Amino acid sequence: MDMVWEWLKALLYGIIEGITEWLPVSSTGHLILIQDWLPFSFTNDEMLLSEYSEMFQVVIQLGAILAVVVLFWHKLWPFSAKKTALQKRNTWALWGKVIVASIPAALVGIVGDMLLEKASGKDIDGWLYNSLVVAAALIVYGIAFIVIEHFQKGRTAKVETVEEITLKDAMLIGSFQALSIVPGTSRSGSTILGSMLLGLSRTAAAEFCFFMAIPAMVGASGIKALGFVKYITEESVTVPTTAWVTLAIGCLVSFLVSLIAIRFLMDFVKKHSFSVFGVYRIALGLLVLLLWVL
Repeated sequence: MDMVWEWLKALLYGIIEGITEWLPVSSTGHLILIQDWLPFSFTNDEMLLSEYSEMFQVVIQLGAILAVVVLFWHKLWPFSAKKTALQKRNTWALWGKVIVASIPAALVGIVGDMLLEKASGKDIDGWLYNSLVVAAALIVYGIAFIVIEHFQKGRTAKVETVEEITLKDAMLIGSFQALSIVPGTSRSGSTILGSMLLGLSRTAAAEFCFFMAIPAMVGASGIKALGFVKYITEESVTVPTTAWVTLAIGCLVSFLVSLIAIRFLMDFVKKHSFSVFGVYRIALGLLVLLLWVL
């Protein structure tokens, strides 16, 4: 029964990840909140549970990112026989922009993390991964969404498609993505906000955000997975089979739910603003603060 309970938790986490990864409401923030209230308990080893939960929060994103690859395969694959020479060049150019946009977040996430841990003894996760930080980020960026949408109302976008994005635009958008190092910010939220400020249409902003997620998530997941493997190897820890099955369930469910969430968001942004997400973020942040105080 305990094993089934852990798998049900993974099912819930996968659903939450699949929905919140692509909506600008912060998947990491939601996972932190859920794990605070419904943590894993497949072992009595508190250190193992802590290391596993930290790894799970990141690696589960691989399921979500696979959905992007599946849905946008033709647009992302430069070797398609159905593409003209020009279309193939455009695909390579798109990947170049994605790589450029990934540089700021990589520098902050890797170099910044190492410097902070060396200086303080705790990495970024150790300092920021808690409910209070998540609540504050949810509220601040929720307000930002509402304010920016208000000022953007009626304005004509300068960039309508991802093909029109320049390398300079990509670097600037990547700088906004780096802000998502703070849980509760939302990677998609920060990049979409930044993109809109730079003059991108909501559709182009959302689509480029999806593509930027590929190297960001694959890189972050790889680092966390290797870190977990290093931990269990150095400490000679045996990870229960239940834990690996739990991770697999979380990834699979996040993939399936992401297929729906991505399609929903692409349809949503064509007709609606992001203000509704701002309201949701503020309401959730205030609720978390209330529960924290109580």
